[in-house]
Amino acid sequence: MAHLERHSAHRIGLLRAMVLGANDGIISTACLVLGVAAADSTRSVILTAGMAGLVAGAVSMALGEYVSVSSQRDSEQSDIAKEKWELETMPEHELDELTMIYVNKGLPQSMAREVAVELTKNNALATHLAEELGITEVSMANPMQAAVGSAGAFSIGAAIPLICVAAATASSRIAVTLGVVVISLVGLGYASARFGKADPRKPIVRVVLGGIAAMAITMAVGKLFGAAVA
Repeated sequence: MAHLERHSAHRIGLLRAMVLGANDGIISTACLVLGVAAADSTRSVILTAGMAGLVAGAVSMALGEYVSVSSQRDSEQSDIAKEKWELETMPEHELDELTMIYVNKGLPQSMAREVAVELTKNNALATHLAEELGITEVSMANPMQAAVGSAGAFSIGAAIPLICVAAATASSRIAVTLGVVVISLVGLGYASARFGKADPRKPIVRVVLGGIAAMAITMAVGKLFGAAVA
């Protein structure tokens, strides 16, 4: 019978990249537009700076994720090649190694040997990769998936403060942006915690306090710089 139980392991890498991208998109773009707004700039200037930040950030996130995950993929491919060579040149040693893995997991020596032999008959490479290195088909790094997911999530996150700036009046621009961004960070912290089956309180506090601190610092710098230029 087919194994129908659903797990999220195959989406861990993509979700990590998307959460990171969305968090960076919200905070970095909010900091940028609030810093510019604090210098008393017009809406068009703020939006231009925000759009530039969105594009630059999305491209940077995509390239960063692609390079990082590609390095991980290269390392996995190297391990796979090494394991394949070992199975071809020293199969008995590899069988002994697999047997000891099952012994260490609690199986009796004779049963561990029997399990190792049977699994080796089916797919020796996949069995050794999973048991020795923790590498499976669903867990292998996917650079393009991580790059696209991260860039897309960054763009969506960055759009939130931009929409606030475009929609709010000049007098309420900063307050509306701050309020919506904080609510967005609460939602992001809660969603990431729920996915990881963790208590959402600590993640929410971390992301919200970090975002508020970053925006406060940027606004202070923008205000000081605007006053100095004026």
